[in-house]
Order: sequence, then structure tokens, then C-alpha cells
Amino acid sequence: MLLLEGTLCSVRTWRKTDAASLVRHANNLNVAKYLRDRFPHPYTDKDARLFLKHVATTDDTSNLAIDVNGEAVGAVGFVPGRDIERFSAEIGYWLGEELWGRGVTTEALSLVTAHVFQELNFLRLFALPFADNPGSVRVLEKAGYEREAVLRSSSVKYGVAKDQLLYTRINPAWRGSNVTPP
Repeated sequence: MLLLEGTLCSVRTWRKTDAASLVRHANNLNVAKYLRDRFPHPYTDKDARLFLKHVATTDDTSNLAIDVNGEAVGAVGFVPGRDIERFSAEIGYWLGEELWGRGVTTEALSLVTAHVFQELNFLRLFALPFADNPGSVRVLEKAGYEREAVLRSSSVKYGVAKDQLLYTRINPAWRGSNVTPP
């Protein structure tokens, strides 16, 4: 079980008992509209049970719960690259709307970024927020990520072509090796 402690939140492994809080915070169009289509809306009890059945029964620590006061209120995770990009990963996150603007997501992202760099030896993390999501842009910038590009009409959400931004953070202490990260 992974637990990363901050002052506003902790980031931890998902638990099967997180279903009710997951539905409460995930079942929100203002959250879903900024996420990939695989994140369902509406977000039902069945969606939560299926998700938790997968993530709460594995040792995989690439998809974690953001916990505030013992309640799962969002998620942060990363998807490692392959082959020559095996030391890079895409990072993503979401937070229940009632907690927006409090620094929780920035802290969670910072905790996971430090963990991925220090413990897993990744060279580069990147995120692809929609260009019309200023809250996510602020989170990334406050967590030390820098904008590299605008990807024009690179995605479609709810039938509308959308620009994405490419934000990255490079591990300044990267230890090159022939070892493939987990």
C-alpha cells in the first residue's frame, strides 16, 4: 500500500470502501467534461465498483486516490511510456468540484511527481489539459510544470474539437540507466 502524506491531503492506494465517496465526487459534469471519454458520466455505483475491483486488488501504484480527511475525493495517476519513451509518463488528475481552488490538487500532483521522480526514476512527466481548463493549467504551473506546446484541434470531447496544452516537468536528478522503470 502506498501512502504519500501532505498537509492538505494524502495520496494513497484505492480501497474497496471508497465506492460511495468516489461516486459522490466523480458524478459531476464539471469534472467529467475535462477528462478523457473513458471517465463515465453519469458516474454510477456500478462504475465505482468496476473501477475499484480493478485498482483496489492490484499492487499497481500508478492510479491513486486523493484523500482529504479520510475520504477519497479525487484521483491522480500516470501512464508510463514504452520502448524509447519508457522513462516518460503522462500524468493526470481530477478532484471533486467542492474542493476546487484550495490547493489540494496541486499538493497531490506535487506528491506524486516527487514519488515518480525519486522512487521510480522517471525522466519526464507530461500532462495534456484542455486549453479551456484554466484551473488545471494553474495546478500544473504551481506544481512546477512548464508549457511546451499548444496542440491545436488534437482532441474531441462531446463532439467538439478541442485544443490541448502540453505541460512537462523534467527530473533534474535523473539517474540514467538500462533499468526499465516499473
